[in-house]
Formats: sequence, C-alpha cells, structure tokens
Amino acid sequence: MSWLFGVNKPPPPGEGPPLIPGSPPGGDDKSGGDEGSKDDNSENEGAKGAPVWRSFDPSGLERAAKAARELEKSHHSKEALEMARVQEATKQLEQQRKIKEYEASIQQIQMDKVRVEQEEKRKTLAAETQQHQQRAQYQDQLARKRYDDQLSQQRRMNEENLAKQEESVKKQEAMKRGTIEYEAQIKHDNEMKRLEAELRGKAKIERENKDIRMEQIKLKAAEQRETVLQSIKTAGSILGAGFDAFISDWDKISATAAGLTLLALGVYTAKYGTGVTARFIEARLGKPSLVRDTSRLSVFGTLRHPVQTVRKMFVNYEDSLQGIILRPSLEKRLQEVSKATANTKKNKGLYRNLLFYGPPGTGKTMFAKSLAKHSGMDYGIMTGGDIVPMGKEGVTAMHKVFDWAQTSRRGLLLFVDEADAFLRKRNQEKMSEDLRSTLNAFLYRTGESSRKFMLVLASNQPDQFDWAINDRLDEMIEFGLPTLEERVRLVRQYFEEHVLKPATTGSRTSRMKIANFDFSKKCQQIAEVTEGLSGREISKIAIAWQASAYGSPDGVLTEDMMDERVEEAVRQHKQKVEWHQTEPLTETTASVTTTEKNKASSPKRT
Repeated sequence: MSWLFGVNKPPPPGEGPPLIPGSPPGGDDKSGGDEGSKDDNSENEGAKGAPVWRSFDPSGLERAAKAARELEKSHHSKEALEMARVQEATKQLEQQRKIKEYEASIQQIQMDKVRVEQEEKRKTLAAETQQHQQRAQYQDQLARKRYDDQLSQQRRMNEENLAKQEESVKKQEAMKRGTIEYEAQIKHDNEMKRLEAELRGKAKIERENKDIRMEQIKLKAAEQRETVLQSIKTAGSILGAGFDAFISDWDKISATAAGLTLLALGVYTAKYGTGVTARFIEARLGKPSLVRDTSRLSVFGTLRHPVQTVRKMFVNYEDSLQGIILRPSLEKRLQEVSKATANTKKNKGLYRNLLFYGPPGTGKTMFAKSLAKHSGMDYGIMTGGDIVPMGKEGVTAMHKVFDWAQTSRRGLLLFVDEADAFLRKRNQEKMSEDLRSTLNAFLYRTGESSRKFMLVLASNQPDQFDWAINDRLDEMIEFGLPTLEERVRLVRQYFEEHVLKPATTGSRTSRMKIANFDFSKKCQQIAEVTEGLSGREISKIAIAWQASAYGSPDGVLTEDMMDERVEEAVRQHKQKVEWHQTEPLTETTASVTTTEKNKASSPKRT
C-alpha cells in the first residue's frame, strides 16, 4: 500500500476513498500523546546517533502507523482495504491504458512519419517526373526547333540554288538570244547587200537595154489592139447574120414568144398554186390549230393511231345518254334532240344550233360528244379562251375552222366550250379591236343554218353573249346541278368505276382493297352530304378515294377514309362558292372606280 508511506500523492479532496471515523475521546488520546512524545524523542536520539537518517522525514511513517491503528479499530477496515486494492487496480489499469495510449501515439507518430516520408517520396517522384517531362518537352522543342531550322536552312539553300539556276538559265538564254540576234543581223546585212547588188545590176541592165524594152512594148501593144479589133468585127458580123436570119424566119419568132410566155406562166403558177394546194391539203387532211379534239379521221391521224381509227369506224352508239346521269326531264329532252339530229343527218336537212348553259361539271361537253357519235357525225371541240390571245390572227383562224367544217362528209358538230370568253357583247369597252373582228367573222360564218355542220355553244354565263349570238341559237338547254337521286346514281357509278373495278378485276398484287361495310347505304349517305356538288366534283371524290387506298400502308379503303375525303370536298366547294359570290362585288367596285377616274381625268366641255 504505497499511499500509506506517502510515495504517491494523496488524491484531491472529494476523489479519494471515504474517510474512516476516528476513535472516541478518552485515554486513547493520552496514550497517543505519550507515544508521540516517545517517538519524537527516539527520533531525536536516532538523529544524533546516526547522521545518515538526518534527512529522513518520519512524519509519513507516523501518519501511516496512526492510520493503521485507526483502520484496525474501525468497523470498516475490510471495506477500506478492499477499496484500496480496487483503487490500486484501477490506477494500474489507468497506467496501463496510458501506456497503451502512449504506445498507440508512438505508433501513430511513426505511421505519420512513414506517411510523411511516403508523401515526400511521392512529391519527390512527381517533381522528378515533372522535371523529366519538362526536360523531355524542352528537348523536344529544341529538336523541333533544330529540325525547323534545318528545314528553313535547307529551304533557303534550295531557293538560293533555284535562284542561281534560274539566273544561269537566264544568262544562257540571253546568250543564245544574243547569238541568234547577231546571226540574224549578219544574215540580214548579207541579204541586203545581195539585194542591193542585184538591184544595181538589174538597173544597170535596164538602163543599157532601155531602147530594146521600149520597142518590145510597142510591138506587143500593137498586136493586142489588132487582135481586139478583129474580135469585135468577127462578133458583130456573126450576131448581125444571126439576127437577120431570126428576123427573116417568123416561125422562130413565134416559138420564142411562146416559150417566154409559158415560162412566165409557169413561174406565177408555181408561186400561187403552191399556196392554194397547201390550204386545200390543210383543209382536207389536217385540222385547224383552234380545234383541240376531234373524231374526224385524217391521213396523219390514221397513220399515227391506226388501231384507234379502226375502232372508231366499227363502234356503234345505241344511246346518246349512255354513261351520262342527268335529271329525268333533261334526259327526255336531250333524247329528243339526239333523235332530231340523227334524223336531220339522214334526211340531209339543216342543222340546228344549240346552247348548253349551266354550272361547270354538269355534263355539257360529255353530252355534246355523245350526241355527235350517236348521230353519226364527227365532232370538233374548240375553246373560247384560245381565241382571245391570237390577236390579228384570230380572224384567219376562225375562217379556217369553218372551212374545215364545210369539208366534212359525215357532218360536223362544232362544240365551242367556254364560248362566253370571246362571244361577249360588242359594246363593252374591254373588248379589243382584234377580238371584235374575230367575233364579226364568227357571226358572218354562222349567219345561216348549214347542212355541213352543227354549232353547239357551252357557257357558264350566257347573259354575257352578244345579242347577235342569241339570235343565231335555235334552242337553249340548261344543265343544272344533280338532285339527290342523280347524286346517288353518280356516287354509285363512280364508286364502281374507280374503286370496285380496280379492287375486283385487278391483279393479285394490286394494292386496292375495300373494307367490309355496306356500300349502298354509304353511297346514299354521301349523296345526301354532297348537295350542291356537280358530277365532276363527285367523280373527283371517287378518284380521291382511290388515291387514299393506294396511299394507305395496307392498301385498304375504309369508311373513315371515304368520310374524310367527302368532308374535305364539301369544305372546298363551300370555299369556292364564297369566292364566286365575292367576285361580282369586286368587279362592280373596280368598274365604278374606273368610271370615276375616267370622269375625273376627262376635260370639261365649256
């Protein structure tokens, strides 16, 4: 127990073991006092007798002895001893822990030292590596610079060598040029000297032979003059004898006059007969430039399309309204017109002129072609818009058309589409002089009914016709928009033509297919929706169905696709109607503005 001998310092107050209560008061104090005095005396004696223990402090022993006695007397001596042992063990453990911590700190210090050394080594290696890299880069730069210097020096040397070579070549060329020039100069001088010597010699010879030359020239001139005079005399005598013989013989005179007359007649006949023959061939074999389409056979057309020509010759048309869907009343009237035209051709009567008017796409052109075929006539189709830009040539072209129509043996149905483009009223200010002349030529050729041709006009604006045109029309037929019944028939007809036939009669690889739906019911619905649409617009809807089927991924025409195309066509038709309704208002405003400007610009009369 080291704490009893004062080796270790006592713990601070409040941290040590609990204090042992002291002995009760009484005789114990006296004995304790006596003992203490005895001890002091013995210590003094010992100090005197033994000088080695002079520096020894016995107070610690005294306290230990006193504490031991008090501990023995205490009732808690065992607990105190046990606590002392526990404290000693605890202190030993603390000392061991401190030793371990110290050893751990020493190891940590060593590890830090190793880490620092390794870090220093790494930094040293990095620095050395960087230094090596810098040295390598510097050496590379030096090598590159040295290589560049070598290249530049070599380039400079090459340039210097090239310059020296060029300079040497220039010197050589200069020397050659100088040599050539010197040789040429020497040759020139020698040539000049030679020529000079020759000329001097010739001049000397000429001076010496002057008299002889003059005599030779005089003799040659006299001979030439004599020859010319003799030739003139001989020619005059021959021509005179021939003229005398021609005059004395009247047969030769008449033959010569007849030959000259025939020559002049042949020249004029070839000049003017060629034009007449060309116009005759053009009228008989060709077709005028204004005629766009015709069923009339021609030599060139037969040679170009022989199969189609043979088909046209052997095709019989039983019904003029075949494939044409119109109102029942209009069909009845057109059948009457068709029969009357056919009977007129058979009886060689006078044809009647017709006017077909109505909205576009209602079957006017189609019926005109069918009427001509059913009646056994040829047809020719011309457009009024082609006449307007012809200008001065319009009159000639118009006469060519009617001359061509007069040469038809079967009779010709001349169909003029968009006739209101040039058959307008002549009192309008917008009509040009050339167009007015063309209109007058048309009126002149159609003034009387003909047995050779039948005139059929088609127009969307018949109110624009000149009054003389209306006077030449025998019958006017209106082609209106189809009603619900006609639209149903039109939708079914074009659906079968453009959708059903390609889908059913096509090859196995055909893309056209139709989804499963009620065709009749669908056609009825489409006819109800397409009110106001013409037959041409309905046919375009069917063509749009076909295009949609061909453009779909699987090639199948569905009911939704048909509805989309119908809705789009109806929407476009409404837009066209709006545009058409705004056109008259715009034209009226423009005409009023033009009139006001003309009035403002015209000078006032006083």
